[in-house]
Amino acid sequence: MSHAVTIKLKSTGKIIAHSDDPEKMTQLEGHWYFHPDAVNRSALETSDRIYTCPHKGVCFWVDMKTKRSYINDVAWIYPHPLPDYQHIEGWYGFYLEHKNYTCESHNL
Repeated sequence: MSHAVTIKLKSTGKIIAHSDDPEKMTQLEGHWYFHPDAVNRSALETSDRIYTCPHKGVCFWVDMKTKRSYINDVAWIYPHPLPDYQHIEGWYGFYLEHKNYTCESHNL
């Protein structure tokens, strides 16, 4: 059985990320990570704000520009994660629960 995950804006239903390819998504520490090919990057901007995770290293927060607003911290990216997390290098991380988007998981 295959699995699909979709991240959508609550306000408009716009899809931010979607994949049914297990090679382009992974769940890690309670969050979904998507390969850049599975992310609608047209409205996303990587900020210069950082967070340092003791396990994964330094990540940059990703913001989203919508028609009506600017949403900070919708995702994050580890450009150069620590050795045990090289498999998420450059991937977009998303929370399972967020005030501005939903995470829908489906069995196909």
